[in-house]
Amino acid sequence: MTKPVILIIEDEEAIVAYLKTELQFEDYDVLTATDGESGFDIFEQNADRVSVILLDWMLPRRNGLELLRRIRKSKSQVPIILMTAKNDVGDKVAALDSGADDYITKPFEIEELLARLRVVLRREQQPAKHRFQVADLILDLDAHRVFRGGLPISLTQREFQLLTYLIENAGKAVSRDNLLDNVWGEDFGGQYNTADVYIRYLRQKIDKNFQPKLIQTVRGVGYVLRAD
Repeated sequence: MTKPVILIIEDEEAIVAYLKTELQFEDYDVLTATDGESGFDIFEQNADRVSVILLDWMLPRRNGLELLRRIRKSKSQVPIILMTAKNDVGDKVAALDSGADDYITKPFEIEELLARLRVVLRREQQPAKHRFQVADLILDLDAHRVFRGGLPISLTQREFQLLTYLIENAGKAVSRDNLLDNVWGEDFGGQYNTADVYIRYLRQKIDKNFQPKLIQTVRGVGYVLRAD
C-alpha cells in the first residue's frame, strides 16, 4: 500500500526535524522545504503524490498565505493544514477563505496534528460525490440534470456550473471573487457584476416559484445556498 506523502513547508529547522521524525514513525513519507519558493517548487515536482501539505504562515521568500493562494490558483485541491502562532479569528478566517482545509495554532501537541492529518486524509479517501441535494433541489452531475420539487429545471451550461459550485459549497458564504475564479476562471476579464447577473438568472429558475428560497445574499460577502 502506498504511503501518504506529507510535504512540510516550515522555516524553523528544529520543527521540521521534529515533525519529520514523528511523521516517519507514523509511516508517512515526508518531503520538506524551508521557504515559500522552494516549497512551491517541491510541490509542483511532486503534485501527483503529495497527500497533505503542512504549511507554516511566516515563511521567507513568499509567506504561507501567499503560497496557499498560489497552490489553489494552480487548481490543486491537495489538503493544506496551516501552522501558525497567529491566533486571531480574522487570521483563521483569512486562511480558511483562502483555501486552507484546517488551521492549527503553535505550539501544538503532535497528537493533535496527527489527528487532524487523519481527518483530512480520511476525507480525501471518500469517493467523489456526484449527486447533491439541498431541500428539494437536486443536482445530478452524471446526468447533468437539475430538479426542484421533483420538476426538471433547464439551465444553461454556465448556470449549471454556477449552481454546481454553490451546491458543492452549500452552507458556506462564497464571495463574488470566488464565484468568478471558480466558474468563469481566473483569466476572466468581463464585468465584476457578472456573478450577480447569473445569480439573478438562477433565482428565476430554481427559486422564483418554490419555497424556501435557497440562494441567499450574504451582505458584504456574496451568496450562500442553504435551506434555512
